[in-house]
Amino acid sequence: MEEMEEELKCPVCGSFYREPIILPCSHNLCQACARNILVQTPESESPQSHRAAGSGVSDYDYLDLDKMSLYSEADSGYGSYGGFASAPTTPCQKSPNGVRVFPPAMPPPATHLSPALAPVPRNSCITCPQCHRSLILDDRGLRGFPKNRVLEGVIDRYQQSKAAALKCQLCEKAPKEATVMCEQCDVFYCDPCRLRCHPPRGPLAKHRLVPPAQGRVSRRLSPRKVSTCTDHELENHSMYCVQCKMPVCYQCLEEGKHSSHEVKALGAMWKLHKSQLSQALNGLSDRAKEAKEFLVQLRNMVQQIQENSVEFEACLVAQCDALIDALNRRKAQLLARVNKEHEHKLKVVRDQISHCTVKLRQTTGLMEYCLEVIKENDPSGFLQISDALIRRVHLTEDQWGKGTLTPRMTTDFDLSLDNSPLLQSIHQLDFVQVKASSPVPATPILQLEECCTHNNSATLSWKQPPLSTVPADGYILELDDGNGGQFREVYVGKETMCTVDGLHFNSTYNARVKAFNKTGVSPYSKTLVLQTSEGCNFETQSAPYSQLVAWFAFDPGSAHSDIILSNDNLTVTCSSYDDRVVLGKTGFSKGIHYWELTVDRYDNHPDPAFGVARMDVMKDVMLGKDDKAWAMYVDNNRSWFMHNNSHTNRTEGGITKGATIGVLLDLNRKNLTFFINDEQQGPIAFDNVEGLFFPAVSLNRNVQVTLHTGLPVPDFYSSRASIA
Repeated sequence: MEEMEEELKCPVCGSFYREPIILPCSHNLCQACARNILVQTPESESPQSHRAAGSGVSDYDYLDLDKMSLYSEADSGYGSYGGFASAPTTPCQKSPNGVRVFPPAMPPPATHLSPALAPVPRNSCITCPQCHRSLILDDRGLRGFPKNRVLEGVIDRYQQSKAAALKCQLCEKAPKEATVMCEQCDVFYCDPCRLRCHPPRGPLAKHRLVPPAQGRVSRRLSPRKVSTCTDHELENHSMYCVQCKMPVCYQCLEEGKHSSHEVKALGAMWKLHKSQLSQALNGLSDRAKEAKEFLVQLRNMVQQIQENSVEFEACLVAQCDALIDALNRRKAQLLARVNKEHEHKLKVVRDQISHCTVKLRQTTGLMEYCLEVIKENDPSGFLQISDALIRRVHLTEDQWGKGTLTPRMTTDFDLSLDNSPLLQSIHQLDFVQVKASSPVPATPILQLEECCTHNNSATLSWKQPPLSTVPADGYILELDDGNGGQFREVYVGKETMCTVDGLHFNSTYNARVKAFNKTGVSPYSKTLVLQTSEGCNFETQSAPYSQLVAWFAFDPGSAHSDIILSNDNLTVTCSSYDDRVVLGKTGFSKGIHYWELTVDRYDNHPDPAFGVARMDVMKDVMLGKDDKAWAMYVDNNRSWFMHNNSHTNRTEGGITKGATIGVLLDLNRKNLTFFINDEQQGPIAFDNVEGLFFPAVSLNRNVQVTLHTGLPVPDFYSSRASIA
């Protein structure tokens, strides 16, 4: 029974339910906890106003709460929940069992009434802390919710079973293990205490002694609480409404809202539902049995893996240690050469410092002497030495002008280490057995006669070696940034030719390609150098608008552990109700880049955020909460821009399922712009953005989006930028 303990705990207080009530969404809450998480809604959201407007027929109306009117006092629209009108606004927190809940509201004034009978503030609203569905209470307040007597009984039995720890109740110090229970005395005894306090003779001989487990069952028996109707508190449930799926009393049938509904006998439906639940449990029991057998199999595999890995690891460590020793010896030789160069440079510079110091001291002495001579008031005495001093000053000045102030040695070391062949060999280091059973494709060959550039576009073509027998599932083409920077993927697919548009004019690009299959990737091809045509780029405002098109996916390696990726890392969602961040795999530091995200799922009106971020952005909060991200977060009605937890530019217009969000990062103009459904959302979001940026998204389990890359810039933005 201990495994079901979490089912018996309230998601707000984390303790066992006390007087649990059932919400319309079928989740449970302690009655006191339900009162603590009530919030007040505007007058227009009250049940009376809903009924007056004819907008609903039920006692409890679910509503789409306006975050601005209910939750925010600072026009930010994000993540703070208030209590009653007199309570300060406080951030959302987690309950002890990990469910995100509202904080307790201002404690109600002291009253002699029970929590169910105490007055509830007018226009109160309650939000389920598990599914986040919100509803407004009617005049009955919390009394309108049925009490979960079954759950209360299960908790009573569970607590009694745990409280009735099978220990002797008559031991004076440390209780011993109980061996019997007397049904008439209702006492657990250990063997010594039974012989001492409950001898098997006299009047006690007729008492019935049973095993402790059987005695514990008898102690659970207690008078059952009678379930009464929520609408007619003095009436017991007597029938079952098939349409509403709830027990009702006879007054509900005669004068209440169930008068025209189909009803059945309570006992018959009780037996029917018990039978249905038992049948469902049989199937679940079979799955549980299979799971236990599977766990045994997995535990056996763990043991086998641990045993088999010891020898394999020892061999691997020995081989790698040999490589490390060889590398350390070579490192020592190279460091000796670097130290020799270091000492030579220092000697040359120190000699020049010494020489320059002597000359500077002589020059300073001459200057001070001349200044003192100038102070003399004797013309004849001054003129006797002035010509000689003037010649000395000019001579000293000429000596300083003949390269004396030019360093004889550069600070750069004329040594360079080409470690790329070794690094490539290390990266290709793999287990021979894997390659032998399932080899990777051969290295592709760039077809130089078909590779060319035109204006700011480059076309590349490649093929597999003629004698290659291993098929390739696809190819990955990589280009650098045209300035000697890092390579990045620009094409992934099965084709053997690709044209990359929107490169920088008059720039030199390095290109390389590799093949892949299910086993892994091949080595890179030889690097091809491409030169784009001379011309003016976007920054000179005289040539066509240029954009570096990039293809990329989300990066599972840097994402938060709650992030769930699929569709070749193009589709992302989350397993948590809290916001989690995932970055794109490609970073941008120059050029113009545009990508879009399609909303595949959007439940309960969450606030996903889209934008760019540094690599070290916080991954467990909404994008834009720190100074490492620039984002737009949006709900179903409006959006805000956010950076360093500052909310700006509230803009009407939100998202729904199927919506498209566009992100345009213009590093030529150093700004960031957002689009919703091909329309610009608000003004330019951020200016003066420069550095290395990664596409980024933050979302929770209520949202799923899919990434689309390699897209051209929207037409109207291209035209506007060309005119600007």
